[in-house]
Amino acid sequence: MTTASNYIFPCGSVNGLTLTQKRAAIAALKASIKEEMALRKTLKAEAKAEKAEKAEARRVAAIAKAKAKLDKLMAPAPVGAKAIKANRKPSKAVITKVTA
Repeated sequence: MTTASNYIFPCGSVNGLTLTQKRAAIAALKASIKEEMALRKTLKAEAKAEKAEKAEARRVAAIAKAKAKLDKLMAPAPVGAKAIKANRKPSKAVITKVTA
């Protein structure tokens, strides 16, 4: 079984510290990790909110565009004589001259 004194840490600065100094370093590292995780969490939440806001803006723009198209189609537009004539069914052909 190995003791703590025989273990060599990969970081050379830790080897010369006392037990209380090592505990203080661990506490500081834990606090640092906690702060960084909280920061990442808030950044991630902000990015998600921004993405949702952009999607909502695109959705509103698409709805406005569709409504504008629908209003344009539904508006009573003046119908010209050519459109009325083109919309009629053709009548039966009238024969005016008969050849023998």
